[in-house]
Amino acid sequence: MWSDLFYPDNPKRREELIRKSQEIKDLMQSNFYATNQLIDVMNEHLSCSFQHIELDKAASLQENCDVMTECMHKIQAVVEKIDTEMKEKLDPALYEKLQNLSLSTTDFQLISKALKAVCGFATEGSTALVTLLINKGVILAKITSTFVKIGALTLASVALGVVFMGVDMIVEAILGSVERRQLEEALKEYEEALNEFKPASLEYQRNITYVQVKIEEMNK
Repeated sequence: MWSDLFYPDNPKRREELIRKSQEIKDLMQSNFYATNQLIDVMNEHLSCSFQHIELDKAASLQENCDVMTECMHKIQAVVEKIDTEMKEKLDPALYEKLQNLSLSTTDFQLISKALKAVCGFATEGSTALVTLLINKGVILAKITSTFVKIGALTLASVALGVVFMGVDMIVEAILGSVERRQLEEALKEYEEALNEFKPASLEYQRNITYVQVKIEEMNK
Protein backbone atom coordinates (compact mmCIF):
# COMPACT_ATOMS: atom_id res chain seq x y z
CA MET A 1 0.00 0.00 0.00
CA TRP A 2 1.26 3.49 -0.93
CA SER A 3 0.33 4.84 2.48
CA ASP A 4 2.68 2.34 4.12
CA LEU A 5 5.59 3.89 2.22
CA PHE A 6 4.83 7.26 3.80
CA TYR A 7 3.78 5.81 7.17
CA PRO A 8 5.93 2.70 7.74
CA ASP A 9 4.44 2.15 11.20
CA ASN A 10 0.93 1.67 9.81
CA PRO A 11 1.23 -2.14 9.40
CA LYS A 12 2.25 -2.40 13.04
CA ARG A 13 -0.68 -0.19 14.05
CA ARG A 14 -3.08 -2.36 12.08
CA GLU A 15 -1.74 -5.50 13.77
CA GLU A 16 -2.17 -3.84 17.16
CA LEU A 17 -5.73 -2.86 16.29
CA ILE A 18 -6.53 -6.43 15.26
CA ARG A 19 -5.02 -7.72 18.52
CA LYS A 20 -7.16 -5.35 20.57
CA SER A 21 -10.24 -6.30 18.57
CA GLN A 22 -9.56 -9.97 19.33
CA GLU A 23 -9.07 -9.17 23.00
CA ILE A 24 -12.49 -7.51 23.14
CA LYS A 25 -14.01 -10.50 21.35
CA ASP A 26 -12.40 -12.94 23.79
CA LEU A 27 -13.65 -10.96 26.79
CA MET A 28 -17.14 -10.90 25.32
CA GLN A 29 -17.13 -14.67 24.81
CA SER A 30 -15.89 -15.27 28.37
CA ASN A 31 -18.57 -12.98 29.80
CA PHE A 32 -21.29 -14.82 27.88
CA TYR A 33 -19.94 -18.14 29.17
CA ALA A 34 -19.80 -16.89 32.78
CA THR A 35 -23.36 -15.57 32.50
CA ASN A 36 -24.59 -18.94 31.30
CA GLN A 37 -22.91 -20.55 34.31
CA LEU A 38 -24.73 -18.12 36.59
CA ILE A 39 -27.98 -18.88 34.76
CA ASP A 40 -27.51 -22.62 35.38
CA VAL A 41 -26.96 -22.05 39.10
CA MET A 42 -29.98 -19.74 39.43
CA ASN A 43 -32.21 -22.10 37.46
CA GLU A 44 -31.17 -25.00 39.67
CA HIS A 45 -31.28 -23.34 43.09
CA LEU A 46 -33.87 -20.57 42.69
CA SER A 47 -36.23 -22.29 40.22
CA CYS A 48 -35.63 -19.60 37.61
CA SER A 49 -36.19 -20.32 33.93
CA PHE A 50 -33.55 -18.24 32.23
CA GLN A 51 -32.39 -19.29 28.75
CA HIS A 52 -28.72 -19.43 27.79
CA ILE A 53 -27.42 -16.54 25.73
CA GLU A 54 -25.17 -16.95 22.70
CA LEU A 55 -22.62 -14.66 21.13
CA ASP A 56 -23.63 -14.00 17.53
CA LYS A 57 -20.50 -13.65 15.42
CA ALA A 58 -22.54 -12.32 12.50
CA ALA A 59 -23.99 -9.51 14.61
CA SER A 60 -22.53 -6.17 15.60
CA LEU A 61 -20.95 -5.41 18.94
CA GLN A 62 -23.99 -3.30 19.82
CA GLU A 63 -26.36 -6.20 19.12
CA ASN A 64 -24.32 -8.64 21.22
CA CYS A 65 -24.05 -6.11 24.03
CA ASP A 66 -27.83 -5.68 23.92
CA VAL A 67 -28.30 -9.43 24.37
CA MET A 68 -25.99 -9.47 27.39
CA THR A 69 -27.49 -6.32 28.89
CA GLU A 70 -31.07 -7.58 28.55
CA CYS A 71 -30.13 -10.87 30.21
CA MET A 72 -28.32 -9.12 33.06
CA HIS A 73 -31.29 -6.82 33.67
CA LYS A 74 -33.52 -9.90 34.08
CA ILE A 75 -31.03 -11.48 36.50
CA GLN A 76 -30.71 -8.24 38.45
CA ALA A 77 -34.50 -7.92 38.70
CA VAL A 78 -34.73 -11.34 40.36
CA VAL A 79 -31.86 -10.60 42.75
CA GLU A 80 -33.21 -7.14 43.63
CA LYS A 81 -36.70 -8.50 44.31
CA ILE A 82 -35.37 -11.15 46.68
CA ASP A 83 -32.98 -8.63 48.23
CA THR A 84 -35.79 -6.16 48.93
CA GLU A 85 -37.99 -8.79 50.55
CA MET A 86 -35.11 -10.24 52.57
CA LYS A 87 -34.22 -6.77 53.83
CA GLU A 88 -37.81 -6.33 55.04
CA LYS A 89 -37.85 -9.67 56.88
CA LEU A 90 -34.38 -9.64 58.45
CA ASP A 91 -33.18 -7.74 61.47
CA PRO A 92 -31.05 -4.78 60.23
CA ALA A 93 -27.96 -6.10 61.99
CA LEU A 94 -28.38 -9.53 60.39
CA TYR A 95 -29.01 -8.00 56.97
CA GLU A 96 -25.76 -6.06 57.32
CA LYS A 97 -23.95 -9.29 58.14
CA LEU A 98 -25.48 -10.84 55.02
CA GLN A 99 -24.14 -7.99 52.89
CA ASN A 100 -20.67 -8.42 54.39
CA LEU A 101 -20.74 -12.23 54.30
CA SER A 102 -19.87 -12.35 58.00
CA LEU A 103 -22.39 -15.03 58.95
CA SER A 104 -22.37 -17.56 61.76
CA THR A 105 -24.17 -20.88 61.49
CA THR A 106 -27.09 -19.38 63.44
CA ASP A 107 -27.18 -16.36 61.13
CA PHE A 108 -27.26 -18.63 58.10
CA GLN A 109 -30.21 -20.56 59.56
CA LEU A 110 -32.14 -17.34 60.21
CA ILE A 111 -31.51 -16.19 56.65
CA SER A 112 -32.67 -19.56 55.39
CA LYS A 113 -35.96 -19.15 57.26
CA ALA A 114 -36.44 -15.69 55.78
CA LEU A 115 -35.70 -17.01 52.31
CA LYS A 116 -38.27 -19.77 52.74
CA ALA A 117 -40.87 -17.13 53.57
CA VAL A 118 -39.87 -15.17 50.45
CA CYS A 119 -39.48 -18.00 47.92
CA GLY A 120 -41.50 -20.78 49.47
CA PHE A 121 -38.44 -22.99 49.83
CA ALA A 122 -34.88 -22.76 51.09
CA THR A 123 -32.10 -25.30 50.67
CA GLU A 124 -28.52 -24.76 51.76
CA GLY A 125 -27.62 -24.14 48.14
CA SER A 126 -30.37 -21.59 47.52
CA THR A 127 -29.60 -19.76 50.78
CA ALA A 128 -25.90 -19.61 49.95
CA LEU A 129 -26.66 -18.43 46.41
CA VAL A 130 -28.99 -15.63 47.54
CA THR A 131 -26.46 -14.53 50.15
CA LEU A 132 -23.67 -14.42 47.58
CA LEU A 133 -25.77 -12.68 44.91
CA ILE A 134 -26.87 -9.97 47.30
CA ASN A 135 -23.29 -9.51 48.43
CA LYS A 136 -22.03 -9.44 44.83
CA GLY A 137 -24.91 -7.35 43.50
CA VAL A 138 -22.60 -4.44 42.79
CA ILE A 139 -20.63 -6.71 40.47
CA LEU A 140 -23.73 -7.51 38.43
CA ALA A 141 -24.52 -3.80 38.16
CA LYS A 142 -20.96 -2.97 37.17
CA ILE A 143 -20.71 -5.48 34.32
CA THR A 144 -24.13 -4.41 33.05
CA SER A 145 -23.19 -0.72 32.93
CA THR A 146 -19.89 -1.62 31.27
CA PHE A 147 -21.67 -3.52 28.49
CA VAL A 148 -23.98 -0.56 27.95
CA LYS A 149 -20.96 1.73 27.51
CA ILE A 150 -19.04 -0.65 25.25
CA GLY A 151 -22.08 -1.26 23.07
CA ALA A 152 -22.58 2.45 22.55
CA LEU A 153 -19.02 3.09 21.35
CA THR A 154 -18.19 4.17 17.81
CA LEU A 155 -14.46 3.70 17.55
CA ALA A 156 -12.94 6.25 15.21
CA SER A 157 -13.18 5.29 11.55
CA VAL A 158 -12.89 1.55 12.18
CA ALA A 159 -16.25 -0.13 12.83
CA LEU A 160 -16.07 -2.20 16.01
CA GLY A 161 -18.99 -4.20 14.69
CA VAL A 162 -16.58 -6.27 12.60
CA VAL A 163 -14.96 -7.65 15.75
CA PHE A 164 -17.12 -10.76 15.52
CA MET A 165 -16.65 -11.34 11.81
CA GLY A 166 -13.10 -12.62 11.75
CA VAL A 167 -9.67 -11.20 11.03
CA ASP A 168 -10.22 -10.83 7.27
CA MET A 169 -13.24 -8.60 7.82
CA ILE A 170 -11.35 -6.55 10.40
CA VAL A 171 -8.45 -6.06 8.01
CA GLU A 172 -10.82 -5.05 5.22
CA ALA A 173 -12.36 -2.41 7.46
CA ILE A 174 -8.96 -1.17 8.60
CA LEU A 175 -7.63 -0.89 5.04
CA GLY A 176 -10.23 1.78 4.43
CA SER A 177 -8.58 3.86 7.14
CA VAL A 178 -5.01 4.04 5.99
CA GLU A 179 -3.96 7.37 7.38
CA ARG A 180 -1.74 7.29 10.42
CA ARG A 181 -3.95 9.75 12.30
CA GLN A 182 -7.02 7.56 11.84
CA LEU A 183 -5.22 4.45 13.01
CA GLU A 184 -3.81 6.29 16.02
CA GLU A 185 -7.28 7.55 16.95
CA ALA A 186 -8.74 4.07 16.63
CA LEU A 187 -5.98 2.55 18.79
CA LYS A 188 -6.51 5.19 21.46
CA GLU A 189 -10.24 4.53 21.60
CA TYR A 190 -9.77 0.74 21.65
CA GLU A 191 -7.29 1.16 24.51
CA GLU A 192 -9.72 3.31 26.48
CA ALA A 193 -12.48 0.76 25.93
CA LEU A 194 -10.27 -2.11 27.09
CA ASN A 195 -9.09 -0.19 30.16
CA GLU A 196 -12.67 -0.26 31.44
CA PHE A 197 -13.99 -3.45 29.88
CA LYS A 198 -11.16 -5.82 30.81
CA PRO A 199 -11.01 -5.31 34.61
CA ALA A 200 -14.81 -5.30 34.90
CA SER A 201 -15.02 -8.51 32.86
CA LEU A 202 -12.33 -10.33 34.82
CA GLU A 203 -13.87 -9.29 38.14
CA TYR A 204 -17.28 -10.49 36.97
CA GLN A 205 -15.92 -13.83 35.79
CA ARG A 206 -13.99 -14.38 39.04
CA ASN A 207 -17.10 -13.72 41.09
CA ILE A 208 -19.22 -16.15 39.08
CA THR A 209 -16.55 -18.79 39.65
CA TYR A 210 -16.53 -17.93 43.37
CA VAL A 211 -20.31 -18.36 43.57
CA GLN A 212 -20.07 -21.74 41.81
CA VAL A 213 -17.34 -22.99 44.15
CA LYS A 214 -19.23 -21.92 47.26
CA ILE A 215 -22.42 -23.61 46.08
CA GLU A 216 -20.52 -26.81 45.34
CA GLU A 217 -18.96 -26.70 48.82
CA MET A 218 -22.41 -26.36 50.39
CA ASN A 219 -23.68 -29.39 48.47
CA LYS A 220 -20.88 -31.70 49.61
